Amino acid sequence: MSGSVAASPKKGPKLSREGMYTIIRSPVITEKATMLSEKGQVVFRVAIDATKPEIKAAVEGLFGVKVLGVNTLVTKGKTKRFRGRPGVRSDVKKAYVRLAEGQSIDLSTGLA
Repeated sequence: MSGSVAASPKKGPKLSREGMYTIIRSPVITEKATMLSEKGQVVFRVAIDATKPEIKAAVEGLFGVKVLGVNTLVTKGKTKRFRGRPGVRSDVKKAYVRLAEGQSIDLSTGLA
């Protein structure tokens, strides 16, 4: 094997703008999320089947920021009573997105 092939850097998945909006559902606005935003992290509610590379690509594409890491968690739906009958809330997936130093996402303005 005489010729070596240069390894190309890994790229995230290619997503359409519509695909990005289906992955990122909404920002989470809580006390904990607000405290994390001061440390360069943002919390989003995401699609239950979204993967970490897809979430990273969607945030970078929609907000134009550099994402360092993504942590996810699934909150299982609670059993609650609705008009006397038992029902189950849907499962919710959240993504904690860590941004590069000096970058931020202003969630109060919305997207262009």
